[in-house]
Amino acid sequence: MLGVVNRILLAVAGLVLLAAGVSVLTASWPLGGRHAPLLTEEARRRYWHVEGWWWWALLAGLGLCVLLALWWLLSQLRRSRLQAVVVDTGDGAFALLRGRALEEAVTAEVGALEGVARCRVALRGRRGSPALRVALELEPHAVPADTLAALAGPVLTHARTSAGLADLPTEARLRVTSHRAQRVT
Repeated sequence: MLGVVNRILLAVAGLVLLAAGVSVLTASWPLGGRHAPLLTEEARRRYWHVEGWWWWALLAGLGLCVLLALWWLLSQLRRSRLQAVVVDTGDGAFALLRGRALEEAVTAEVGALEGVARCRVALRGRRGSPALRVALELEPHAVPADTLAALAGPVLTHARTSAGLADLPTEARLRVTSHRAQRVT
């Protein structure tokens, strides 16, 4: 949901800045008319020729800012999660497995492991070679080695076989739930 809000606010800000830029470039409403110059002849003579390098440096900096803003805009529009995985059905045809379905199945299996408080799974990569990113939040009494072995063993084996994948690279990030210290009296 936050990604949708981010994109909407980014689009609105972009439209406002685009309208402001077009307005300045066409010298319309806020600048006194279409045929009025942005800089008077006196201002151009005084500032442009005295320190000519400064204006070129300013224009280069503004151009760099525009390029960085466009790069950021395009990176916001790019989807980071894999939408579908190509599954070989064995008869020469292929099927598409929804990425969210695979994520939810792995999340359910990992969430059922002993000592796991919360789990988030994200499917990354390409359709033909997906990869999983698993973020586990462990309870204080959990043994990380046992949880990792259970994840690497039956959970990922089941995910690979159900999706028909030869391998499924996985990155697991473990952290422990914060808890209060227990005091013995």
